[in-house]
Amino acid sequence: MGLEVESRSSDSPYIERVWRSSSYDVNRMTSIATAHWDLVFWEHRGQVNVAVQGPESRASPAPVPEDATFFGISFSLGTSMPHLSTNRLVDGFAEIPDATRRSFWLKGSAWRLPDHDNAEVFVGRMVREGVLVRDPIVAAVLRGAPPNVSERTIQRRFVAASGLTRGAIRQINRARQAAVLIQEGVPTHDVIHRLGYFDQPHLARSLTRYIGRTATQLSNRDPSEPLSLLYKT
Repeated sequence: MGLEVESRSSDSPYIERVWRSSSYDVNRMTSIATAHWDLVFWEHRGQVNVAVQGPESRASPAPVPEDATFFGISFSLGTSMPHLSTNRLVDGFAEIPDATRRSFWLKGSAWRLPDHDNAEVFVGRMVREGVLVRDPIVAAVLRGAPPNVSERTIQRRFVAASGLTRGAIRQINRARQAAVLIQEGVPTHDVIHRLGYFDQPHLARSLTRYIGRTATQLSNRDPSEPLSLLYKT
């Protein structure tokens, strides 16, 4: 019973992660907070669906269609599709209509469905055709080399590109790191010290808000309601 998830990193600066999964004997999962948006493809009972899943500011329960297969591309921070406002996608999604097993429509053009192995080729076409762009200021800040612009400008560009403030992104990423460490068996007090939490209640509030689990639940790995994609950065 569960949701099997497999993911890999990418050498494309536009891609954070490429993932695929399948569901069986499970109808709900906990969708954990994430600062990234995804382009998701899934097939259920012979029907192919495509959607843009926006960043998620907190953990929430999400339905899972039984016996379905999924494939997704999670995009790096600062990457966006200008014709879709990332701000409006936070904690939401946009369905892409008229998908078949071979193709779907995106910004007025037909696109062949990508797969787990050729995601980079697909994203390369998106970039060449101007469907996908990357904010150079956000990219520079993430590399640790902030450009010569004001902090206010940096904050505004982060929100425009990701829909989230830099502070929210840091808190989400820290909670995800904490969850991974706890699942790996790292003691809670070490996680608090390593990631800069004030104390155990501070960590507990963060996990509850962004992961939807307590430290004890993460340690026990309850499979009845699996977590969405959680990986070591």
